Amino acid sequence: MTVRPLLSAEAINAAVCDLGRRLSDDYADRPLTILGVLTGSIMLVTDLMRQIAIPHQLGLLQASSYRDGDGSPGELRINAEFLPCLEGRDVLLVDDILDTGRTLARLVEEVRHLEPHSIRTAVLLWKRSRTVVDLRPDYVCFEIPDEFVVGYGLDFNGEYRHLPFIGAIER
Repeated sequence: MTVRPLLSAEAINAAVCDLGRRLSDDYADRPLTILGVLTGSIMLVTDLMRQIAIPHQLGLLQASSYRDGDGSPGELRINAEFLPCLEGRDVLLVDDILDTGRTLARLVEEVRHLEPHSIRTAVLLWKRSRTVVDLRPDYVCFEIPDEFVVGYGLDFNGEYRHLPFIGAIER
């Protein structure tokens, strides 16, 4: 199995810096909480937090809809037990990739029950051609073709998250 580079580390860094500037402007003087969707978004969230020039809180939300091994969707499991109080705050859900959109749409529904002032979404990657729900992310770094990608937090069977770039798996 080989990994064909799609997005360089430099391109990702430039996009994350730009997103941080946009968020700093959009949320200036507002109580922002970033909710990172584990585990794939961890690199994006940590890099993004360093680029946001305004005070903000962090929460990590564990959600998984993939079974180990085969890459096919299973039942969505969400663990929101350790989230900070979101009531009255502006919430930005940050995820690594929007594929079908089912996971992110469900997370938006779940977070709404916690009574935030607003909910927006940000994704590093969007496979627009695969999206099946009525959800358009508020912030997108890159639109990509329908390929299985790894790197910068995204994995295949738990491997490849460490790569500083985004690449397509070629079997």
